[in-house]
Amino acid sequence: MSFSAPPAFTTRPTLSGTFGMAASTHWIATAVAQSMLERGGNAFDAAVAGGFALHVVEPHLNGPGGDLVGIFATAGEPGTARVLMGQGPAPAGATITHFRSEGLDLVPGAGGLAAAVPGAVDAWLLLLRDHGTLELDDVLAPTIGYARAGVPLLPTTVATIERVQDLFRVDWPSSAELWLPDGGVPAAGSLHRNPAYAGVLERLITAGAEAPTREARIDAARDEWATGFVAQTASAFLRAPHRHASGGEHAAVITADDFAGFRAGYEAAVTAPFRGHVVAKAGAWCQGPALLEALRILEPLPDDLLDVSTPDGAHTVIETLKLVLADRDAHFGDGAALTTLLGDDFVAARRESIGAEASREWRPGIVDGDPGFRPPLRRTADEQVAFAGTGEPTVARTGETRGDTCHIDVVDRWGNIVAVTPSGGWLQSSPAIPELGFCLGTRLQMMWLDESAPSALRPGARPRTTLTPTLVLRDGAAIAALGTPGGDQQDQWQLPALLRMLVGGWTAQEAFDAPTLHTTALVDSFWPRTWEPAGVVVEDRLGDDVIDGLRRRGHDVVRAGDWRLGRLSAVGIDRESGLLWGAANARGMQGYAAGR
Repeated sequence: MSFSAPPAFTTRPTLSGTFGMAASTHWIATAVAQSMLERGGNAFDAAVAGGFALHVVEPHLNGPGGDLVGIFATAGEPGTARVLMGQGPAPAGATITHFRSEGLDLVPGAGGLAAAVPGAVDAWLLLLRDHGTLELDDVLAPTIGYARAGVPLLPTTVATIERVQDLFRVDWPSSAELWLPDGGVPAAGSLHRNPAYAGVLERLITAGAEAPTREARIDAARDEWATGFVAQTASAFLRAPHRHASGGEHAAVITADDFAGFRAGYEAAVTAPFRGHVVAKAGAWCQGPALLEALRILEPLPDDLLDVSTPDGAHTVIETLKLVLADRDAHFGDGAALTTLLGDDFVAARRESIGAEASREWRPGIVDGDPGFRPPLRRTADEQVAFAGTGEPTVARTGETRGDTCHIDVVDRWGNIVAVTPSGGWLQSSPAIPELGFCLGTRLQMMWLDESAPSALRPGARPRTTLTPTLVLRDGAAIAALGTPGGDQQDQWQLPALLRMLVGGWTAQEAFDAPTLHTTALVDSFWPRTWEPAGVVVEDRLGDDVIDGLRRRGHDVVRAGDWRLGRLSAVGIDRESGLLWGAANARGMQGYAAGR
């Protein structure tokens, strides 16, 4: 059987042109990025400008106190995929002993004790310094303007504030002051201003004003971020005990020295071949290699078994995802080796373990004789419907939070191409720091308080993040950059889209608009770290044939509605013709692509 035909209609066109393309999860970030291209900037100038704009337009999905993972190829080296590493490590005081002494068996999902060293801002500045062309003040000007004049609040931002308003009022008054103007929940579409954050960005610009070169000016801003006002103020503020998701009062352990000791950097990408393409991801400190393992498992199978629009294809893809995500949780972590996990023998054995019925067991593979870490398998408490949407964070009075993220892609007329997934520092992560206008993130919640885990909490180690942008190469050059929010669903939503594009020959917009699915049969990366043995969440548009077929095979299927899963965006380039393209997901009615 062949792969299904693409849909006859899409929600919007796949954009095409020769000048430049930007796509992101928010129309303002896309417009800001495109404006940098129009001013003569390149893809990296545009991505950085759009990335800072995301801090103010999607504050419930990312912030300056968070982190990012990027992947890119330059016009000078189109066949070399490089990773932008903006994931800060655990602070020096973040030890298992300390967390256990605080009465914790998991790292809390909200509160300053769960803060990794913020990595996003330094990573953006590093990318701008090394690969951009514009001055820092030009790139930051749109975000400063929006922070001072205000941006219209998204309905999803307001919904987040509404859910957590009691926590803010009672326990986090600095957050209430910032997000509950006049004591009430703001209306969707109302303007939110953040002059404190505008002031932080202006301090970064001022720090390098007298430096002799563009690079030195940006380095001065990086130093100011790491050692100046931000580091001193944030660490001092969070030393006061405050309420955490666990229900207890804890003081953060992050210090100014932790800020000063971190710098973002670059790494070589991890790659895997697939059907004449090469797919590139970040290393085992993120979940990206799980997608590579899935592609390697699926590559030799018949096309119809790679098509989630069919019952057999949906079953095969879901069972593959369950296997590779079990491998992720058993074996991935900062410094973990991937040679065996992506090797021929291991992949073949994993392929053979896909059965005709849904597995209800957590089944990681054995790597070099090691079965790996076995996390506690905490069953969900009927939560999967609540968390089955587009990945927007869900917050309770206790501080429980399921944070999500955002994404941006840019390609320019010279052939530079970049995808970045920023996250963390959500407005509901920890108490807002009044002088800064933002809070720190909670990425440490992805680390285990168990020394045997490859992702165990260790000072200086990076959390095994869910952030996972993708670069696709063909014939020695990058041709597409893509990604999505969604936490544990990020690679799950990218996989069907990539299969539709690389096997089915669909355009990106066709692949993004098509109905999709994901499994909840994984150990959740976010507090409280639950697991659903055979859970599958589907969009109703997959149809009764596919949904009933999954149920007959033993999957526990939850219908999520017609347009709920995935927020992908992408850009690309035809290296022969020079034609550029861009596409963005319509779900949630806020992601857009732009270009010409």
